[in-house]
Amino acid sequence: MRIKPFSIITTSFLVVLGTITIFPFIYMGVTSMKSAQEIVVAGLHVFPRHPVIDNYIKVFSRTLILRYLLNGSIVAGGVLIGQLIVNIPAAFAFAKRTFPLKKVLFLIIVAALVFPKYIAAIPNFLLLSKWRLIDKYPAMILPFIASPFCIFLMRQYIMTIPEDFFEAASLEGCGTGRLLVQILVPMIRPAIGSFSIFSIVAHWNDFFWPLIVVNSKHMFTPPAGIVFFADAEGGTDWGSLMAAAVLTVLPLVVIFLSNRKQFISSLTNTGLKG
Repeated sequence: MRIKPFSIITTSFLVVLGTITIFPFIYMGVTSMKSAQEIVVAGLHVFPRHPVIDNYIKVFSRTLILRYLLNGSIVAGGVLIGQLIVNIPAAFAFAKRTFPLKKVLFLIIVAALVFPKYIAAIPNFLLLSKWRLIDKYPAMILPFIASPFCIFLMRQYIMTIPEDFFEAASLEGCGTGRLLVQILVPMIRPAIGSFSIFSIVAHWNDFFWPLIVVNSKHMFTPPAGIVFFADAEGGTDWGSLMAAAVLTVLPLVVIFLSNRKQFISSLTNTGLKG
């Protein structure tokens, strides 16, 4: 079989690009298994000569890393569930229903995609403070339930579904709630899978908002917990910091590897129809 030169160039480029992308994570992992003396040795020594686990022991003994991981899971999971419950019906309404000012409202939602989340930080903080939710899980979850991106993505995918499915369900006496749960959700699983990955990664790695609404150390999410640990150690214990970073990134890697086929399928099947 003849190999085309273009295929060789393309493959080589992708291999180099992939190596450059993944190298920082590999270096982070191997650094977490180096002693403090080996880390500061002059020259580039990627792999540890004498691997140690002292850095991980120090992270578990000096930080609330398990509590940070639990907080991150509760926040990321709570945000995702709330987003799917609220935004899927909204996306269905924009895609398959007619109501006044429909186009204007959808344009406003699309316009909201370009505004940074920091603009609403002060109003959200004042509102949550008035409700006495500061330093609680709802303060880290509620501001992100309404997601313009989720509405846009789901709406575009729902528009690719023929109207016949919904008309047939209506003729059979299927109510709106049952239509959404039993018919629509299974049909938009690729879009849900795609959005779930983006949402979990974004809110697991969010550092800004938890730092604003959290006062106590035991409520920190993983990024805020790592920063707190770095400040406590003076930012010089690189081995322990890399170990904490590995423990923070590891759940995301496990989630992605265990669902990589669904994620790739969701990206290739998600339609963007006007």
